[in-house]
Amino acid sequence: MSTSWSALGVPERIVAGLLARDITSPFPVQAATLPDALQGHDICGKAPTGSGKTLAFGIALALKVEKSKPGRPQGLVLVPTRELAAQVAKEVSMLCSGSDIRVAAVYGGAGYGPQVKAARAASIVVATPGRLEDLIKRRDLDLGAVALAVIDEADRMADMGFMPAVKRIMRAVSKNRQTLLFSATLDGDVDALIKEFQNSPKKHQIAAAENAGEIDHLFWNVGREDRTRMVAEIATHYERAIVFCRTKHGSDRLAKNLDSMGMSTCVIHGNRSQAQREKALEQFRRGKATVMVATDVAARGIHIDAVPVVIHFDLPEDPKDYIHRSGRTGRAGQKGVVISLIDKSMRRSTAQLTKGMKFEVSYVDPDFEAISLPTKPIRPGEIGTVKALSLQRA
Repeated sequence: MSTSWSALGVPERIVAGLLARDITSPFPVQAATLPDALQGHDICGKAPTGSGKTLAFGIALALKVEKSKPGRPQGLVLVPTRELAAQVAKEVSMLCSGSDIRVAAVYGGAGYGPQVKAARAASIVVATPGRLEDLIKRRDLDLGAVALAVIDEADRMADMGFMPAVKRIMRAVSKNRQTLLFSATLDGDVDALIKEFQNSPKKHQIAAAENAGEIDHLFWNVGREDRTRMVAEIATHYERAIVFCRTKHGSDRLAKNLDSMGMSTCVIHGNRSQAQREKALEQFRRGKATVMVATDVAARGIHIDAVPVVIHFDLPEDPKDYIHRSGRTGRAGQKGVVISLIDKSMRRSTAQLTKGMKFEVSYVDPDFEAISLPTKPIRPGEIGTVKALSLQRA
């Protein structure tokens, strides 16, 4: 029997907003962590990408944070990427709708003026570490009043080298705060973070297996000279795909080649400005671009409705990146497929990359009949619950 929002202690005004978005019942990570969070406990949550942790800590923020004095927020969320900062801020803002709590996103790659104005007026600040430290040094923000701090995607911040900045920021936060930490792994630098900044945290683990059944992993034998043509065939067959390349130059080259074949593409990588990246996301969300070509900058932190297929044009070097890339499909209870294009010379490195993953790796020739997705693809906005839940499963 599933748990209701009301049974978790979520008040009617927020429940009504969730129901209006067809979010009718909590996911396991929300059911597990919300009661402890609302009681004031520190939370240490081990949860895979797409498990719903954004909504879990977002509801806690919406219920526990009060209107703040200018420049002294009471709620803080640390995230690794610009895209995730913008999307988490949007989700938390929706949860705070109808209250006087304002939410601001703070991240690099954008001008200071509008961000400073928004952040000083906000009770909850969602930030990437680098830009937040800039605002602290400029004395635009003071974290001494933060009562609830959230560290999201802690393992990703460690991978990206942000851990020293995260620690400096957390040391600037009130020592009487409540801290909620979410991460796909809890060892190494993340464990050090838990030991220094959390007080007897309640630990919750949401198994990846709860979502694993939604995604099929296929490894297709495709020669290097045929990979672009195969990407076009896959994207045409299902009308919507995210394709991952290892390099920025490779992403641009593939998008250009796909465009010349009549495909509609958009590109996201580290050399793109924030405005360009946001435009690309919007084009893909609205269906104006049917293929998004990206580097690992998009492997986490972007949540897009109803993506049926993720294609590894180039395999990543790190198993974590494979997992997070692949997590862009199979979201919100929908089926998804991940297709890796493998030349024979790549089999040894592929075996090393996927060693220990909970699926069988077998190399087969391309076969669309092997893809267990609906014949008709799910399109943006076609199913309301998909659109609503995609932000939930952040």
